[in-house]
Amino acid sequence: MTWRATTTIPDRIFACLAYLLPLFYVMPLGGFLFEMFPPLQALFIVVLPVALLYSIPFAGLIVFMLLYLLVVRNSRISLFIRYNTMQAMLMGIALFIAQLVLQLLTRVASFELLMKVLFNFIFIATVAGVIFAVVQSIRGIYAEIPTLSDATKSQVF
Repeated sequence: MTWRATTTIPDRIFACLAYLLPLFYVMPLGGFLFEMFPPLQALFIVVLPVALLYSIPFAGLIVFMLLYLLVVRNSRISLFIRYNTMQAMLMGIALFIAQLVLQLLTRVASFELLMKVLFNFIFIATVAGVIFAVVQSIRGIYAEIPTLSDATKSQVF
C-alpha cells in the first residue's frame, strides 16, 4: 500500500538502512544458530558499521533519540522514511524487552533447551521481519507487520 506519494530511489535506500538497527540488536541471540550454521555469520558483515558506532558509550540512547527527533518527528522528511524508521525502532524496543525477559528466565530457571529454542525463535522471527521489511521498502511499499505497523502508524501519522 502506498500513502500520499510515490517513493523515490533514495527514499527506499534510506528506509532500508533503518532496519540495520534491529538486525544489530538481534545478533547476540543468534549464537546457537551461528554455531550450527556458520554461513549465517555473514550477517555480521552487514551490521559491522552499526557495531562500530555502538562501541561509543551511550550510543544506543543517542542514536534512538536522534532518529526519533530528527527523522520520525521531522515532517520535511518523506513519510516513507519516517514510517520505516519508526517501525525499525519499535522492532528494537521489542527486542530489548525480549532480551530482558530472557535474562530473567535464565536467572530463574535453567532450562537450557527451552532457552535455545527461545533464542532461535526470536532471532529467526526478527531476521524474517527485517528481510520482509527491507524487500517491501525496496519495492516502495509500506511493510505491514501485524501489531507493529499499527503502533508505527499511531506515532507517524
